[in-house]
Parts: sequence; C-alpha cells; structure tokens
Amino acid sequence: MTSNLALLSDGGLSCASVFSAKQAKEPPHPPQVLSLAGIRKNEIDRSHSLVAPSCLTFKCEFRIHKFVDPQKTDIPTEDRIIHDHPLQANTTLGVGGPARYYLPVTTVGQLKGAVDWARQQGIPFVVLAGGSNVVIADDGVEGLVVHLQIKGREVHIQGEDVFLRVQAGEHWDYVVEYAVANGWAGIECLSGIPGSVGATPIQNVGAYGQQVSDTIATVEVLDLFTKKIVSFSNSDCGFGYRTSRFRTTDWGRYVVTSVTYRLQKDGRPIVRYPELAQFLQDRRFEHPTLAQVRGAVRTLRQRKAMLYDPNEVNSHSCGSFFVNPVLSQSEYEQFLERARQANLLGPQETPPTFALESGDYKISAAWLIERAGFRRGSRLGRAGISERHALALINLGGAKSRDIIALAQLIQTQVHDKFGIELHPEPIFIGFAQPPLAGAKCLP
Repeated sequence: MTSNLALLSDGGLSCASVFSAKQAKEPPHPPQVLSLAGIRKNEIDRSHSLVAPSCLTFKCEFRIHKFVDPQKTDIPTEDRIIHDHPLQANTTLGVGGPARYYLPVTTVGQLKGAVDWARQQGIPFVVLAGGSNVVIADDGVEGLVVHLQIKGREVHIQGEDVFLRVQAGEHWDYVVEYAVANGWAGIECLSGIPGSVGATPIQNVGAYGQQVSDTIATVEVLDLFTKKIVSFSNSDCGFGYRTSRFRTTDWGRYVVTSVTYRLQKDGRPIVRYPELAQFLQDRRFEHPTLAQVRGAVRTLRQRKAMLYDPNEVNSHSCGSFFVNPVLSQSEYEQFLERARQANLLGPQETPPTFALESGDYKISAAWLIERAGFRRGSRLGRAGISERHALALINLGGAKSRDIIALAQLIQTQVHDKFGIELHPEPIFIGFAQPPLAGAKCLP
C-alpha cells in the first residue's frame, strides 16, 4: 500500500514525498517531517507549569510529569480518531480548513502508532504541535493530523551545569519561566516565543541575541525509517541561522521527541541585543537578573503584539512571517549601494544590522518591508500588516489563507524590486501541493 506521509517537526521549520511501505528501509524520497511550533488558542493552562524531580528543592512548585516508555507502539482505535476537525482553532493565525482525520497523542508510543495507522491507510500524515508557525490551506488537510501533546521533564545537575530534558509537547515559554525561576541561565532572552519545545532545534529558534543552539546538549528524535529513538549531540545537529539538519539534509526523516538543554546554575544573563540593552539601561538595571531580562523581553514582545492575545487582533499572526535575510560582506555592500542609488537609504545611513560571527550581516526584514513602501496597519482584503510590527501579517477577522498569501507575495515582489533581496517566509504551509510563495516550505 502506498503511503503519503507528511510530518511536521515543531516550528519552524519541500513538499511531502510519496513512498511505499514495501520499499527499501530508506526510501530515496523520505516523508516530510515538521512539528509545528505554536500554542493552541486559549490553551495556556498554568496546571502545565514545569516540573522538577522531587529529590531537588527549587524556588517554586511545579507539577510532576514523568517520561513514558517510548518503545511500545500504540496503534489508535477508530473511536480515538476525530473526523473533519476544524484546524483554525489550533493556529494563532486562525485560517484554514479542516483535517480529514485528527488525533491527539500524549506518548511516543501513540506517535509511533499514528505513523503505522497512516501507512496502513495510505493517507498523508502531519504532526501539529501547536500552530503558531503555520498557514493552513483553505481546503484543509486531506489526511491525518496528529496533535503532539507529549509532556515530561527531567533535571540533572552536574557541578555548575544543569541538564534540563524536556518532551517535545511542552510549551516553550513555560520552560523558560521554569529555568529563570530556578536561576538557570541560557534561554532567558527567548522568553515569550509561542510554540513547543520540539520546534526549537528544527529552526534553531532565536531572539534578542540568543539562540537555542547555544544551549542544546542533545536532541532525541523518532527515526521514521527504523521507528527507533535516536539521540543527536549539538555538533551533529548541523545548526545554522534559523536552520538545522532536521530542516535541510534530513528533512522528513525525523520527528523530535525531546530536547536536553545545558544551562548554567546560578548564571548571570548576557545581554547582546542593542534594543534589549537599551531597555534595561533606561530602567537603570546595571546588573540585571535573569528575571529582569525575561520581563524586559516579554514587555518588548508585548509592545510589538508578539505575545498572543485573543483580544488583540495585531497578535493574530504567525509571529515573524519572514526570516531576516543574511548577506555576505560583498552582498551587503551591493545592497547598500543599490539602496542609496535609489534614494531608499541616506548617504550616511545604515539599516538595522546584526553582525554575525561568520562575518555575514543579518538585515532587518521589517526595515526592508517598511522601506519598500508598506506601512504598519496596511491592509489587503481581510489580511493586514500589524500596527505594532511590520514582520507580522495578521488576520483582521474572517481572512482566508489566500488573503495572507496574496499580501505576502506583494511584499516579496516589492522588496525584491527595490533592494534585490528575496524574503523567505518562516511559517510552514500545510495542505498545499506546491509552495505558494518563493522560498516556502509546504506539505500537502
């Protein structure tokens, strides 16, 4: 029986491949894997606050979730599978049609069983962890959508190092909150990012001068070829700017099941990002604590409507819709010359730029969008640009995915025509046979 598997690995994150279960163990075109980052609307529940082993004493109390045995396959019964489930409520953008089949899973065994069930039925298979980084097609998903809800955490302390192992379905911001509350440094600047833990290694999540590749020790995945759990060290993950091996060379082979972060016990925050540093300086935090840095980051994100709020339309988005482009030294110089010749940049003016250790330059996509002529608050049908942040494309109410795509296409065209730079979308497009935008990743 032929099986068309499309698996999303959290966040981030072309298209799904078709292969037969009777083919070799490693088919030439693997199924697409992408666990979608994001939180379900109105899903935040403090009862899921993070956990510490009972043998340790911490500053706050957390509910305990133990890891489950990942080896036993649990094939779903028909009564567990929901038919024609609307997916709009599972995304922060709030667009898209229904899933033909929908199945929440809470163990790795259930995830394995869902894979087997999809193969037996010969239908597409998509793993959805939350939905903040996805655009779902108006026609929905013709196949099985698995909602990844696997919970669990473990803590091991070795000297000054804290190894925090977290299951892929945990809410990311709760993990940051937990680490900060216990004085563990390394991820405090990543506060407020919607999504699940499984998303973080896929796209090497980063913000305000930190990225998870700085702290990830190991990533555990389900290998879809062997159905075994495999562990990758940091150096084996192929991390780059907003990418990893799970999004490039091994796209489609693995589903992230847990991540272990190496944090610093009683650590101090290192503030690198200019906007964050200025915010703290203005409040006279000369030696800010982890909690003060976390609070500052969340305040900055809230000002930009980058914290989801059901009552704030400017937050009804995928977060940052486009990735900040990275230019080499020569490309950067060509960009400056072209922009100045077109009077898009003053003779002594420089755009918001972040120099990378590689010698490349990361340019603000939001700045490019605004200089290309798009103002915050601009609209196209029921789609719009947030009044708070030019990188967020929002659902003004009643928008379709085609409305969001039309606006994104217009932005891509204008930026390329004026600056010669192609903006690549960050979200994953689900239910699309072909990429709807240049540089987009899609799953049917």
